Amino acid sequence: MTKKIPHVSETPATQWLRQHGVAFTEHVYDYVEHGGTAESSQQLGVPEHEVIKTLVMQDERALPLIVLMHGDKQVSTKNLARQIGAKSVEPCKPEVAQRHSGYQVGGTSPFGTRKEMPVYVEATALALPRICINGGRRGYLVGIAPGVLTDLLGAKPVNCAI
Repeated sequence: MTKKIPHVSETPATQWLRQHGVAFTEHVYDYVEHGGTAESSQQLGVPEHEVIKTLVMQDERALPLIVLMHGDKQVSTKNLARQIGAKSVEPCKPEVAQRHSGYQVGGTSPFGTRKEMPVYVEATALALPRICINGGRRGYLVGIAPGVLTDLLGAKPVNCAI
């Protein structure tokens, strides 16, 4: 018996992916508050390392940026700041992140954001054959080729995982 996949309506992220001709798979799971990538990877049966989280951060001038990181890793803000030429980098407060991205925290996608922001991706994520990344709402990931991040999104590779 095949499991019926619930239909997810379009999000700004899926619209962006379709407009750019990106092939993607849809992965729906039951969102759990503060469950993060550990929860989504467990429910979907995907290694947490292949689930890429979208983090909205800001530099010392409060200019927003997006960092794409493996679900099982953290961002060294010190290493990131050094690599992007900033004095410091810190996570945005949830309401600020939401204002910049247009997405609810826990459902933030790097695609189709409200504001255009520089995007940085942990370089090792680009070596994976496939990644799962938020599709623009809580409980919804899309599977894509990681090259989409650099080729279409313009993400710059960085080494800041800890």
